[in-house]
Amino acid sequence: MNDTPPAIEPLLARFFGGAITGKDYVGYFLNEHGEENVFAQRRGEKTARLWRSDVDWEMFRVGDHSIRVDGVITVGDLIVNRAEATWLPSCLATSRHLRPGRG
Repeated sequence: MNDTPPAIEPLLARFFGGAITGKDYVGYFLNEHGEENVFAQRRGEKTARLWRSDVDWEMFRVGDHSIRVDGVITVGDLIVNRAEATWLPSCLATSRHLRPGRG
């Protein structure tokens, strides 16, 4: 019997049509409203990818300076809550070494 849990990357790759591989840094967040957020940073890409369940899993590109606070917290055209705005910079910081010129 194998007690090792399956890696999440192959499951996400099937869901996102192969857009996530075992070589990506992947983060997952479930907010208090039950909305899911998936973050993936691929080595060598300047920006990471963010998918959210509340916008039909549309992909958004995010980078180190993507989060804006101007009365409302936004990432591109997305409005994010405070918990998501805390989680996302953690993903970006943790995966920074994978982006060009950031190693």
